[in-house]
Amino acid sequence: MNSMKLGLVPQILIGVVLGAALGALLPAVAEPLGILGRLFVGMLKAVAPLLVLILVMSAIANRHESGQDGRKTGITLLLYLAGTVSAAFVAVVLSSVFPQTLVLTDVAEGSPPVAVSSVLTDVLFKLIDNPINALLTGNFLGCLTWAVLLGLSFRRASETFRNHLQTLADGVSDVVRYVIRLAPVGIFGLVCLTVATTGLSALAGYASLALLLVGAMLVVALLVNPLLVFLLIRRNPYPVVLQCLETSGITAFFTRSSAANIPVNLTLAQRLGISEELYSVTIPVGATVNMAGAAITISVLTLAAANTLGIDVSLPQALLLCVISALSACGASGVPSGSLLLIPLACSLFGISIDVSMQVVAVGFIISVIQDSAETALNSSTDVVYTYAVDQLEMGAEAPVGGSQSRSQPQG
Repeated sequence: MNSMKLGLVPQILIGVVLGAALGALLPAVAEPLGILGRLFVGMLKAVAPLLVLILVMSAIANRHESGQDGRKTGITLLLYLAGTVSAAFVAVVLSSVFPQTLVLTDVAEGSPPVAVSSVLTDVLFKLIDNPINALLTGNFLGCLTWAVLLGLSFRRASETFRNHLQTLADGVSDVVRYVIRLAPVGIFGLVCLTVATTGLSALAGYASLALLLVGAMLVVALLVNPLLVFLLIRRNPYPVVLQCLETSGITAFFTRSSAANIPVNLTLAQRLGISEELYSVTIPVGATVNMAGAAITISVLTLAAANTLGIDVSLPQALLLCVISALSACGASGVPSGSLLLIPLACSLFGISIDVSMQVVAVGFIISVIQDSAETALNSSTDVVYTYAVDQLEMGAEAPVGGSQSRSQPQG
């Protein structure tokens, strides 16, 4: 009974260790066991396009207007978007300085575009694809287009219909959770086959990739976020940034769920003296759309795939990737490692097939023990940081940033 309560992170760690040991000691059994990894990747490939379509459509259709508080909320949402795009840009810059490659099979399926114009043309035709064909072929850009259009149209639908749409999105998210619960077994098979065919050096490459991801997230948390806050309130932002990392970030690091960390953020927002009419809206919304860490993950792993395939990414293509990564991150599922399932959408910009991009997703699951925890810590703590900045801007508060002179006392 106790073994059933073992968390997903320890299970993934066990899968990595056992897979590496078995692949190194008994390479003959790696091929049969490798089918576990291929099945896991196949299930991800099946559910990912539907996830993008339903989740984004429901999020847009059920987005609430906040009435007289719309201006405050609107500024916070713009700050969320600016922070997410900035995070994607940081990821692109660091990936160009420290390029990463991955151990993949069938990498010849990647077809590098000959020019920026070919990329944009391909993007345009993928955007207008038939929705059924987009789901069948794994055209994530087409799924995203129809998700946005239908979501905007369904905003005028009855509340009952929109509630049913949210129920459908919750159902798809549950399916994703079931698939992710199989990650330890799938990763065991993938690591076993990888080590048996390429040696333990492949795991060293995964460690380098994880370090780049965590480094990019630290740059955003300690440099980009304070800069954006300073531009708004013109005061030292580090007291509140560090307090949010300590209170919200550490908790989110271990829960690995922005949604589960909402109560922690609400209590922290109250302790910081933020207006309740603001944080009661922006904190829950931020747990869904403020995904700087997800944008970093999508950008870094997509560029790693491009490097592996020998695709030369130009500056315009990189900037386009920043936008796509940011928009994709806003639609990331709330389940652990949900951002990994949106990597194929970004990979499709460079003609990378879904078979190859899903192998990249599988690599992401291998390093998710560190990646997803750091990603969630950044996402969740940033919700409070940005909400505080907007509240100080709007209220004209004179208390020092992160000071203890709050307008209300925190609940015990």
